[in-house]
Amino acid sequence: MLCLTASSSPSPSPSLPPRPSRPAADRPGPGISGGGNVRLSAVPAPSSLRWSWPRKAKSKFSVPVSAPREYTMATAEDGFGDLPIYDLDPKFAGFKDHFSYRMKKYLEQKHSIEKYEGGLEEFSKGYLKFGINTENDATVYREWAPAAKDAQLIGDFNNWNGSGHRMTKDNFGVWSIRISHVNGKPAIPHNSKVKFRFHRGDGLWVDRVPAWIRYATFDASKFGAPYDGVHWDPPTGERYVFKHPRPRKPDAPRIYEAHVGMSGEKPEVSTYREFADNVLPRIKANNYNTVQLMAIMEHSYYASFGYHVTNFFAVSSRSGTPEDLKYLVDKAHSLGLRVLMDVVHSHASSNMTDGLNGYDVGQNTQESYFHTGERGYHKLWDSRLFNYANWEVLRYLLSNLRYWMDEFMFDGFRFDGVTSMLYNHHGINMSFAGNYKEYFGLDTDVDAVVYIMLANHLMHKILPEATVVAEDVSGMPVLCRSVDEGGVGFDYRLAMAIPDRWIDYLKNKDDLEWSMSAIAHTLTNRRYTEKCIAYAESHDQSIVGDKTMAFLLMDKEMYTGMSDLQPASPTIDRGIALQKMIHFITMALGGDGYLNFMGNEFGHPEWIDFPREGNNWSYDKCRRQWSLSDIDHLRYKYMNAFDQAMNALDDKFSFLSSSKQIVSDMNEEKKIIVFERGDLVFVFNFHPSKTYDGYKVGCDLPGKYKVALDSDALMFGGHGRVAHDNDHFTSPEGVPGVPETNFNNRPNSFKVLSPPRTCVAYYRVEEKAEKPKDEGAASWGKAAPGYIDVEATRVKDAADGEATSGSKKASTGGDSSKKGINFVFGSPDKDNK
Repeated sequence: MLCLTASSSPSPSPSLPPRPSRPAADRPGPGISGGGNVRLSAVPAPSSLRWSWPRKAKSKFSVPVSAPREYTMATAEDGFGDLPIYDLDPKFAGFKDHFSYRMKKYLEQKHSIEKYEGGLEEFSKGYLKFGINTENDATVYREWAPAAKDAQLIGDFNNWNGSGHRMTKDNFGVWSIRISHVNGKPAIPHNSKVKFRFHRGDGLWVDRVPAWIRYATFDASKFGAPYDGVHWDPPTGERYVFKHPRPRKPDAPRIYEAHVGMSGEKPEVSTYREFADNVLPRIKANNYNTVQLMAIMEHSYYASFGYHVTNFFAVSSRSGTPEDLKYLVDKAHSLGLRVLMDVVHSHASSNMTDGLNGYDVGQNTQESYFHTGERGYHKLWDSRLFNYANWEVLRYLLSNLRYWMDEFMFDGFRFDGVTSMLYNHHGINMSFAGNYKEYFGLDTDVDAVVYIMLANHLMHKILPEATVVAEDVSGMPVLCRSVDEGGVGFDYRLAMAIPDRWIDYLKNKDDLEWSMSAIAHTLTNRRYTEKCIAYAESHDQSIVGDKTMAFLLMDKEMYTGMSDLQPASPTIDRGIALQKMIHFITMALGGDGYLNFMGNEFGHPEWIDFPREGNNWSYDKCRRQWSLSDIDHLRYKYMNAFDQAMNALDDKFSFLSSSKQIVSDMNEEKKIIVFERGDLVFVFNFHPSKTYDGYKVGCDLPGKYKVALDSDALMFGGHGRVAHDNDHFTSPEGVPGVPETNFNNRPNSFKVLSPPRTCVAYYRVEEKAEKPKDEGAASWGKAAPGYIDVEATRVKDAADGEATSGSKKASTGGDSSKKGINFVFGSPDKDNK
């Protein structure tokens, strides 16, 4: 979510009015949890750091796993002294009362739902009961509005006169009406407008969009026109039918964060089908495996980035219909891309005309979606806060998740604003220092935690391979442990301190002031028993008032210095080099998954600014300039190619999902970081000017190492200073099995050439298939490819001729950003063919 506390930028962009944001909290390191199981010691050894867990490469993240336990109400009566989470961290024992209390509340709520609603799975099908549905030969409409004194259904079907369609109320505050079909056809036609009209009790009748409506539109020709609910029930021939199965869950998600509306190049709102046909192929070409879609739920204020939701079950009509969105998801699945939705259950828009807030007419909280009084308002976001203890709120939100998964085949969610949900203070003016009392005490909103536990249990029950990500800045422990273990149930949390570190360095420190140990600490300071999604920049970092990372690095020179027909200026040379290095080290060392926001893969310039009164309703900064990466003579193509290569490297070596992560060298004087992740050895030289020839690099296994990925390769806009045909043979260091006698605590080492502002990944060659070289890689030398023993060729289509393997044409083709580059890693027995 957008950050209200971001420091202002010297760019000429104006300030945006108050908008939804992450809580204004001081953020600790990603997943800082005040001790316990952290990956990296906060106090580094003189020249190295070492982890002690098993180092198994190419494996799923290795963390303690407990056998699933089925807790019952009988268990709740006996207490929860043996929750599996207690085995993860001895400090949890001091908070057993808190864990027992929230686990008991979770089981009580779950048991009640099973008793009165037939279970969570049945309870979460509320969208088949509430709203407008067809039952046998009639249309039935139900709405929960206990504060209403009288109610009618109005719309096009009755010329907006509800006198003949008055509704009846049951004992639970649910209004309903049954309208028989006319001549075998529904009385309320598909795609016709409807509203819920009710008497507030003070003499006034008000019209509201139905809370469960699945589509809502407004008259775009009228400024500030209100939304109308639209009954969406297309005939069989017009319904989209999914053709492709869900892709399997990847060991490590590589997430492409995208906003459909601003995904086109033209200064206008783009559509779901345009995104599916034009943008999804680019995402696939860059070797991402997951797409995260923002702003899908209907929101009346476009500039809210989709975070002020008005209609939770409605697809944002600016970009098309529900059937169009289904086409997008199905197209993604056909490309092997999983699709996550950015879901907002942390708050709701305060818009009374178009949204849920219109159902609040001053009633008590038991009869409302929201808390009453100050507790019902988020003072920074100007939005309403849900009462998660309310039965119908639980039905509404759980059904909302089920609806998007069942009807649109989403593969999971990124939950926005989780910090606001977890705490009664919503993270406002909080500085989380990592003390466990901050997480497990009276400040915790246990009702909200119980809702999230129910939601995560439900989602993984419906779809065991669901991916659910939490946006939490507090670092609450066990947020990403399963509910059965006593955790909250998310799969991943966003490592939100990482971009803050990079922004601080880029804005406030000279290059020689960058601390290698601080960078490594920020990237690795997380609980190893919980998974993180690392990112260098998301949509947050480029919203108006700030800039994309590329623009922070190169600023106005991006307007004049990106042509490859002229030598790069020092600013451009530095900017492209650091853009590649920052994103690569974030990916390789920062977490168990990786995220990139749309366009940043090729260094999109400027910032994001939605059309609003302050910019004369301009769409100029609310679009993506894809052509920048497509034009052959512009340098954007180099950053795009490197992004493709980063993801291809993980495809081949699976380092993101590996539990082997060892930082062996953080040289402050030489500005070098060396670490191992999976089967790869990474060397990052952040020094602005110094080249180190014969730099000694520690490693685990003996043998021969070769270049796997080189940011300095010509195909990535580098200078081609690293020879790709060199074999790097290891030497033993010290006494085997005695780390203190080793080099940087590593039993073997090899030497490399490390140019300034360059990162190189090395892989170990299996010797069993070694054969005499014919021509080897010498012919590649310092030419375009960024790999040794890797064939870099453009994806060929009917319009392309053959691209010579390893040639400059292969790496810098004019439309390579559209078609992608195939990075085919040589197998050991191909090394010398």
